[in-house]
Amino acid sequence: MLPGGETAFAAWTEARTSFVHGNYIATVMLCQGLAEHILAAQLRLGLNGRELRKRITFNETLELCIDDKIITGKDADDLRRLMELRNPLSHFRDIDDPSNLSRRVLDTMVAAGTHLFRDASFAIGMAVRLLSLPAFRLG
Repeated sequence: MLPGGETAFAAWTEARTSFVHGNYIATVMLCQGLAEHILAAQLRLGLNGRELRKRITFNETLELCIDDKIITGKDADDLRRLMELRNPLSHFRDIDDPSNLSRRVLDTMVAAGTHLFRDASFAIGMAVRLLSLPAFRLG
């Protein structure tokens, strides 16, 4: 019953399992993917039934969701933060890039596992928060 169909449902199920089992990179990636799928699908299926570009960007999706009052500006800011956590896990970042995990460890003197746990905790919390919004509640 999630907008986004089987992909969204699988992402949600796997994100929960990944978090419980300590697969924190997977949790971050799955939660961000979940957000992209359910928000774009909600735009498509919602009362306004928007036509979307075939490959809409996440930022475009967020702006349209704000316009349709599916999410707030604060939600969008936090979802952008989630995207910023996922990007350096999906795409190479040089050691000098502040988002590189090794750079974060060196800058803060906090273990990589702690950074990943904090990132995953934020991600799973954001997914729960998103799914609890009025547009996605059942019943």
